[in-house]
Amino acid sequence: MEDLNSKNGTLLNGQPLEEAALLEDGDLVQIAFVQQFLYLSSDATLPLDADFQSPPSAPSGLLRLDKRSRRVWIGDQEVLPPLSLSQFSLLEMLYENQGLVVTRADLIKAIWGEEQAVVVSEQALDALVRRLRDRLTTVDSDHAFIATIRGHGLRLDNPPITAD
Repeated sequence: MEDLNSKNGTLLNGQPLEEAALLEDGDLVQIAFVQQFLYLSSDATLPLDADFQSPPSAPSGLLRLDKRSRRVWIGDQEVLPPLSLSQFSLLEMLYENQGLVVTRADLIKAIWGEEQAVVVSEQALDALVRRLRDRLTTVDSDHAFIATIRGHGLRLDNPPITAD
């Protein structure tokens, strides 16, 4: 791995990457300040649960989310390509509070962290919400899963699965 003089740098196991390095199993790579990756070589194995390949069953709603694999389904169709980290964090916060209004401030803290929350603009959250809505609409255009409650925040409206 090599950082090609990027503006924000690359960290390898918490240390700035000054020169090219060979990655080993378990190395933690951080790109800028936002994205972290755990490196596993191609011959490494990951234990899978029996239901890893199928949508999670609880809670019962049309939209389902599996935090462990960071996968999202609407009905029996997976949202592909996978959501970005910030999109998934937004959806996860709303999913954990289904039917409840989550304030914009709480969402910003959950997505960008306590320290970064003071510099994140309302427009950044609005743009993220718009992108997430667009992604969910590509799978199911019949439901508006994310409702804006003006002056209060956002709410996940996750209708029950209906038999066709």
